[in-house]
Amino acid sequence: MKITYREENGRFYPNLALPEQSNYNIGKYGLLHLDFIKEHRKGRYTTLISECRLNEYLHKIDIEANEMLETIIPRLATKRGIDENLKARDMLRWVAEMNNIKASAEEIVLREVVLV
Repeated sequence: MKITYREENGRFYPNLALPEQSNYNIGKYGLLHLDFIKEHRKGRYTTLISECRLNEYLHKIDIEANEMLETIIPRLATKRGIDENLKARDMLRWVAEMNNIKASAEEIVLREVVLV
């Protein structure tokens, strides 16, 4: 690798530039994972920063977590017998059950994808 220099005020500075980086919007699960790796996986965090891959990595975590949620919630609802008939008969129970299912699914996603 050949490094070129530029002169400013009688001093030579290397012409260095960071490689192109992705600029994805990071959602809830990507940000939670970022906090986790900053605190508990400092080596991984430093490596991702130095290789300019942090944004892309967090975006992939966020996508994986959301896809996992989209598959777990309907499966749990079917397993527990929560359907449109219950929604029509007892709206409050349906809302309570769906909130419970969403919380359960988020716990699974946090444990298996985000906090790893």
